[in-house]
Amino acid sequence: MPPWRLSRGRNIGAAMKLNELNPEDRHRLLRFVCSFAWADLEVVDSEREMLRRLISQMDLEAEEAEEVSGWISHPPDPASIDPQDIPLEHRELFLDTVKKMILADGHVADGEAENLLLLKMMLN
Repeated sequence: MPPWRLSRGRNIGAAMKLNELNPEDRHRLLRFVCSFAWADLEVVDSEREMLRRLISQMDLEAEEAEEVSGWISHPPDPASIDPQDIPLEHRELFLDTVKKMILADGHVADGEAENLLLLKMMLN
């Protein structure tokens, strides 16, 4: 099934609750989510809102939330994003959350779809 045909009704934390991730994995997940928000070279209000909801659900410290919010102004360093660093037990959660970000603006750009498929292949 193409990634843009996924149900919007799925819970972001289906595999595991976001607030149960350790700080390193929360940070890693948010870098991935922000990088996917930038895949079409434009971050829109609905994507910003989704990031705000994620920050709230993860109950981040103020300094951590500020750093993550900065990734919406400037994308995270691509060198800091390696799918092989995603722990096996969190891969479904990462994929589900990235899919939600891709769907957040109601439009799936070709680059977003391609990046999602690449991520999925790398995680399998």
